[in-house]
Amino acid sequence: MRIDDIPEQTLSVFRRGGVIPAQPLALNSKRELDPRRQRALSRYYLDAGSAGIAVGVHTTQFAIRDVGLYEPVLKLAAEEANSWVDRTPFMVAGVVGKTEQALTEAKMAKSLGYHAVLLGLAALNNASVDELVAHCRKVADVMPVVGFYLQPAVGGRNLPYEFWKRFAEIENVVGIKMAPFNRYKTLDVVRGVADAGAKDRITLYTGNDDHIVGDLMTPFPVRINGQTETMNIVGGLLGHWSVWTRKAVELVEEVSAIRGQETVSASWWTRDAAVTDSNGAFFDAANDYVGVIAGLHEVLRRQGLLEGIWCLDPDEDLGPGQLAEIDRVYKSYPELNDDDFVRQNLDRWLAN
Repeated sequence: MRIDDIPEQTLSVFRRGGVIPAQPLALNSKRELDPRRQRALSRYYLDAGSAGIAVGVHTTQFAIRDVGLYEPVLKLAAEEANSWVDRTPFMVAGVVGKTEQALTEAKMAKSLGYHAVLLGLAALNNASVDELVAHCRKVADVMPVVGFYLQPAVGGRNLPYEFWKRFAEIENVVGIKMAPFNRYKTLDVVRGVADAGAKDRITLYTGNDDHIVGDLMTPFPVRINGQTETMNIVGGLLGHWSVWTRKAVELVEEVSAIRGQETVSASWWTRDAAVTDSNGAFFDAANDYVGVIAGLHEVLRRQGLLEGIWCLDPDEDLGPGQLAEIDRVYKSYPELNDDDFVRQNLDRWLAN
């Protein structure tokens, strides 16, 4: 499968930029898959106006592979994407592991109708740049790839400019999610894409949950053919956007409307701080992300989309003080939540 095989309108929406939530895993009290609520999550994201959904990624819990849930969860999301809305959302499947596993997962995603894979490299943390690029090329031979710069704090590795330039030269790379939580390393990716001559082919999405609005607002300067141009991060593929998703869609639409203006209101930077503060609570930044997934589950539980905050690992739970932090940001930034939107649609999403 090549980039040109993606439906034209679907690819256009991805390239224009939008919200791609990283989908959580809906479990019951026995820590078994809850298909009804798993479907409800997809319906929520689609009705909220997301450009697509990312499934089988960190927020979905990598351990789904160990308990036989990778294919079922991908299949449930694909079915909703095909039937719930009168459009074709850009569907992204998380692919991890060494080359054999990554190829198997990419082939499965392709068979289920996904448009691209988000390629995690954590299993190759000791590989050389040459080995990493060879691995990425093999996966890209199966289907379009979205690169993934995952921060080391949650299992990623530092990836140099050299890697990103060579990665961007792979013709079947359609996008990159940048989540190093580091401004210098984010710039390495932007420069690598520009220097590879891939500015028009590769769409940049933020995964920097600590600087979402800032990433979307920044025109990044690059040199192309001796001329100074700018590149933009046009959307986000984010665990943070698995909650309060309708407000995230509105945010991206607002940023898109003012992108390119010489001056913007200082209120945008206040908004950036508010979103970052909320993310710190949801992701449990105070405890080095111990409760990152459980925190997102807690927000969805409050809204009624999830029954509880259970994770596959019984020891994975909210961090110390995290519940109070979530209470605080709910009170501090009521304009950021989409509780009313969820309340109005919840019964419909939960219907079989």
